[in-house]
Amino acid sequence: MATKPAAKKATAKAPAAAAKKTATAPTVPMSKLIAELADKHGMSKKAATELFSDFVELTVKNLKKGNKVRLTGLGILQVRKRAARMGRNPATGEAIKIKASKKVAFRVAKDLKEAI
Repeated sequence: MATKPAAKKATAKAPAAAAKKTATAPTVPMSKLIAELADKHGMSKKAATELFSDFVELTVKNLKKGNKVRLTGLGILQVRKRAARMGRNPATGEAIKIKASKKVAFRVAKDLKEAI
């Protein structure tokens, strides 16, 4: 009889542990991506880093101009304008005015959606 309750406890903990693992997916740093690309294409890590930095600079430059940046297979980056609006201070409940702003929006490509 002692083994049956122990088995129930083990199964009760298993779903919680599985949920915990999926909630905190590992983050892959840019340095690892650059290292993998450098190895795959026979480049030095320094050259791959410079190439990626230039790519980021060009992307930012085009977004500042108001252009959309299409990354085939990933999606589209674009700047969207957010209108001024009224909000609430969550601590006091007081109404506050939120200024108009810009934000970068990312629309996922169909290929990526289907792959995931």
